[in-house]
Amino acid sequence: MSLFTFFKMGGFFMWPLLLFSIATVSIAIERVIYLFYHNLRVSDLEDAILECIKKNDIQGAKALVGDRKARRMAAPIMGRLLENAHLGEHIMEKAAESESAAVITRMENGFDFLTALGSLAPITGFLGTVSGMIGAFKSIAEATEVNAQIVAGGIYEALITTVFGLIIAIIAMVASSFLTHIVDKFAADTEKACSEIITQFAVTNTVNSGAAGA
Repeated sequence: MSLFTFFKMGGFFMWPLLLFSIATVSIAIERVIYLFYHNLRVSDLEDAILECIKKNDIQGAKALVGDRKARRMAAPIMGRLLENAHLGEHIMEKAAESESAAVITRMENGFDFLTALGSLAPITGFLGTVSGMIGAFKSIAEATEVNAQIVAGGIYEALITTVFGLIIAIIAMVASSFLTHIVDKFAADTEKACSEIITQFAVTNTVNSGAAGA
């Protein structure tokens, strides 16, 4: 039996499920392309900035970050961190947190829709099943002779929307979990890198102050 035949048997509620499936796949693909297009590595950028800070070369660190802002998601965060270096460690941390929140918000764009679709699709499928069951029992009530084929056929058709709804929900939930894991890892790596950079900046300042005092 073809997919189109299944679709027709599912009735009216297959149309919103079709829209949900298109939206789910489109959002998932768009987010995967977006995240993999932008380089999410943090460690190499962190190491390069730390080397510049150890040499007390803040301008060199800023130039390094500026050269990589095009596709590096961590670069704007590190850039904001370094731009506020003259204001002290506390301001650096707050600036990095603010920029990090903005970057992560852009990365998570569409995640709420995936979560919503993961909830709406099975509910819509169940609604279609209930509607189909009502029609099936109505046909049974109006039939002069009731046999197992009439009962089984009506229930069989009614359950199609539930199957489609659950399939869409599984796809949405898997995509959401996978993408959330990527963003969470990036957020954790970025937080660690910012902490290391601020610590190294404080150490370098302390050493330079001690040398100047001596």
